Amino acid sequence: MSLLTNVMDHSLDAGYAQAAARKKAAGDGGLPKTLKARLGLALGLVLAALVVTVGAAQARVSAPVVAKEREELVDRIDRGTATADKLEETVDRLRDDVSARQRAALKSTGGGDRADLLSMLSGAAEVRGPGVKLVVDDAKEASGGGDDDPRGTTGFSDTGRLRDRDMQRVVNGLWESGAEAVSINGRRLTALSAIRAAGDAILVDNRPLVPPYTVLAVGDGQRLSTRFQNSADGFYLAALQENFGIRTNISAQGDLKLPAAPSVNVRTAQPNTEQSEKGTS
Repeated sequence: MSLLTNVMDHSLDAGYAQAAARKKAAGDGGLPKTLKARLGLALGLVLAALVVTVGAAQARVSAPVVAKEREELVDRIDRGTATADKLEETVDRLRDDVSARQRAALKSTGGGDRADLLSMLSGAAEVRGPGVKLVVDDAKEASGGGDDDPRGTTGFSDTGRLRDRDMQRVVNGLWESGAEAVSINGRRLTALSAIRAAGDAILVDNRPLVPPYTVLAVGDGQRLSTRFQNSADGFYLAALQENFGIRTNISAQGDLKLPAAPSVNVRTAQPNTEQSEKGTS
């Protein structure tokens, strides 16, 4: 306790106190006494302030250069994005115009109900009626498939993700079961539609799809649902659900509306006159 008390009472070393006393006695302590010394001190302070001010000004001038370049890049990106959006809107508008002209051309050729049926089957016109809603989604977690792999390969056995070949079988199974029109995530399928893969993404007509995949099929709802589930492709989908955790939900719907295909290639056929002449001669 005596040591602590001594430290508290004599916190400043005695040597410092003696030096301060000597300076005070000699008149060396405190601010400069003479005018010259005071002017020198003031000049030094002014120079120090000037150096600090010049440094701050230079930093302030150089800092906006990087910010300005960044703003220019952001502006270029914004302008490019706006231009791309306008071009996409123009493409969509022209595609809709072409589709409308194609549908009008199909109807103008005559045929009445036959032309309407052709428009529906070809995807040139929207379709509305009863059908089936099938929602297919990836597994929540990757699951080991073991040796029983309905896909026929071992490369997908531990992914739990739907592949393009899976969606191909689902769509083909619905067509075979009696579907009159099919769409995936709002994209109408036609006889020329392609379901492909790019990495892990599934593409329909080169447009990427995002799970869950909602497949709408117009037809005799309950009958279509039963026939699909009892088909080879329905069993295939059930095997994916059992072995890999693929999530599926199928239900009959009383009213479905499928849009027209974005672009339909109208193709015409001309009779072979040479064969006709040979046949009549």
